[in-house]
Amino acid sequence: MRRNGMIGRRRTDHRAPWTNRGGRLVVVALGAIMVLAACTSAGDAEQPVPGGDPATSATSAPADTPAGCANVIDGSIEGDSGTYRISATVLSPDTGWEKYADAWEVRAPDGTVLGTRVLAHPHVDEQPFTRSLGGIEIPESVTTVELAARDLVEGYCGSTFELSVPGR
Repeated sequence: MRRNGMIGRRRTDHRAPWTNRGGRLVVVALGAIMVLAACTSAGDAEQPVPGGDPATSATSAPADTPAGCANVIDGSIEGDSGTYRISATVLSPDTGWEKYADAWEVRAPDGTVLGTRVLAHPHVDEQPFTRSLGGIEIPESVTTVELAARDLVEGYCGSTFELSVPGR
């Protein structure tokens, strides 16, 4: 009897073929590729952030924040005509999947959230790290924005970073 390329044997194991010997390796490899892709997808790779240009960034005095909070320690803004790309450098005491900086957001002075960058995985061995978010629409009346990072456990409790909107 010839069935599915096998001679004389009938397959009694009803698991998917990729779960047999070595199949777990395929699943683990695909998972690792997906995590890495989330970290470096389409222009969101880690980038150096200019820190000394007063037209595009400003420093805020580090607040006395509780231990365990994610802090935005630097940032930059690019663009004009109302749509911008913003980068934030986050310093966070990530320990793994149970505790890490899981997002940062751009806020108007009145607290309105203009954009949120979700962080897909912990950055235990990559501190500080920089990520970007594009397509942020900033109303003409807004001259500064604030960047704030969120910790999965602690929430928004760390120091923030203020940026001046170019041309305003």
